[in-house]
Amino acid sequence: MKTNSMSGVDMERFLPEKEAGYVVAVIGATGTVGKTMLEILAERKFPISKMIVVASSRSAGSTLEFDGKDIVVQDLDTFDPEGVDIALFSAGGERSLEHAPRFAEAGCYVVDNSSAWRMDETVALVVPEVNPHALEMARQNRIIANPNCSTIQMVVALKPLHDVVPIERVNVSTYQAVSGAGAPAIEELAQQTRSLLNGEEAKTDVFPARIAFNVIPHIDVFMEDGYTKEERKMMDETVKIMEADIAVTATTVRVPVFYGHSEAVNVTFTADMDADQAREVLGDAEGICVVDDPSTEDYAMPSEAAGTDAVWVSRIRNDNSFRNSLHLWVVADNVRKGAALNAVQIAEILIR
Repeated sequence: MKTNSMSGVDMERFLPEKEAGYVVAVIGATGTVGKTMLEILAERKFPISKMIVVASSRSAGSTLEFDGKDIVVQDLDTFDPEGVDIALFSAGGERSLEHAPRFAEAGCYVVDNSSAWRMDETVALVVPEVNPHALEMARQNRIIANPNCSTIQMVVALKPLHDVVPIERVNVSTYQAVSGAGAPAIEELAQQTRSLLNGEEAKTDVFPARIAFNVIPHIDVFMEDGYTKEERKMMDETVKIMEADIAVTATTVRVPVFYGHSEAVNVTFTADMDADQAREVLGDAEGICVVDDPSTEDYAMPSEAAGTDAVWVSRIRNDNSFRNSLHLWVVADNVRKGAALNAVQIAEILIR
């Protein structure tokens, strides 16, 4: 797997170089994604002169560990963003709509993990391996949107192929881990599993149906056309990120897995792209690890992807039922690569 080189894009520096490091705030720091952002910032040795952790009033006053030090959580409603260089938001759409503009007005670059800004025409929607050049839009309003976790892993796999032979259509079915719905969803799967194994009733609160030993073909609210909002996100975001007229359709399904989203992706190209060529292209691509050997039953699974940075691609094969088409199996850690790491990678571009 190649490391991310930002596709060789040459941009003027977004933030002035600071030898002592940058003032970084993680908003929603007590949540699953927020905690992972803190871990990744420390792991990747992001140059930080001051780390600030912010959450709702319920968590204000508690402490979180960052790089071996305890930091007191501050209240988002009363926090003054003056002097913050970069804020990584993972506090939900409503909070982002309310607070991201005031952070930006204070001179801070905001990388937001919610869906609040993704389809705003004035806001960059960025996956560093795919469209780092889109960050130029952020010079105006200083807000950058992190895509949906399922979208991120899919476009990382699609872009190298699209650069060789343009993609015409994508049909994706997802198998999404419960961690995509936050810490309460993780606990619900654990609790339901314990209850059922003990012959007790499984209580349902987070999901619309029992998730333990089940699959739910329903993520987010239903739209008028019968698609769910999660499916619509994947469809619309893919087109915006890829900057191409690609027909996209999706079916998103919640499965009883804690971490790691999986996707069965059927891709139709404008000209021939066979499995061997695709395997070679993806093997040379940034951020991708190809694991694909049917002879040894070697393929990627969410249990292996959990805790890793890569987008894993397997089951690369020709679709013999339709012209110029391939099947791909795409797996990634939805909390890490699908949210936290993508945001930190964007922050890394901002300081280069």
